[in-house]
Amino acid sequence: SPHETLFLESTSKTNKRHVQNSCVVDLQVWDFPGTADVDEPSFKLQETFEPAGALLFVIDAQDDYQGAIVRLVSTIDKAFRVNRGLYFEVFIHKVDGVSEDRKLELQRDISHQVTSALYEKGLEEANIAFYLSSIYDHSVNENVSKVVQKLVPQLGMLENLLDILISNCRMEKAFLFDVSTKIYIATDSQPVDVESFELCSDMIDVVIDVSVIYGQDGDSDSLPFDERSSSIIKLNNGRVLCLR
Repeated sequence: SPHETLFLESTSKTNKRHVQNSCVVDLQVWDFPGTADVDEPSFKLQETFEPAGALLFVIDAQDDYQGAIVRLVSTIDKAFRVNRGLYFEVFIHKVDGVSEDRKLELQRDISHQVTSALYEKGLEEANIAFYLSSIYDHSVNENVSKVVQKLVPQLGMLENLLDILISNCRMEKAFLFDVSTKIYIATDSQPVDVESFELCSDMIDVVIDVSVIYGQDGDSDSLPFDERSSSIIKLNNGRVLCLR
């Protein structure tokens, strides 16, 4: 949760974590420190980028970002030459302290500078996307969801199944969530409206919190969520949320 991030230490070395919450979410996450430099002779380009599916680059929106743009372009240059299928995902982060107009201005400016620099280097084929993010709303979860979906080979099949589900059950919208991270692995083919995603994400929090108190056997450290977990919440505007 946001208030707990105050106690997180800065990343000083590369941390590698295996995230395997289901048969679909099975990823290795490599977290590099801000000091990692692809131009250093000791940086293992082949070993790092060849097996990778996506590269997330975080830019601090509340800081001077010119140096970060130079490093981003250099990183894309090196990585793209090793792996042309790599997705480059740029998170313009900490936008919570920035006005709405300034957010869009930041995204336009950074996007323009980066794409122009890549074009000059002949890297216009690099697959790059830009996102605005903050830990004080659901934007990080939503943006990471979009990144993870690019790495899920079964995405098309899952979307078709969710389309069938909402059609046969007369639902408004359906999400397939990874409960422990609150990222959605797939949704039906209708456009995602942020409010629906936020409501479903908050519902997972409610169900997990209640399950921790009333639904856990013994002192288990595992997530109190299994095939028996379910919930139906009716909102005061008549909307019904169903979790299964």
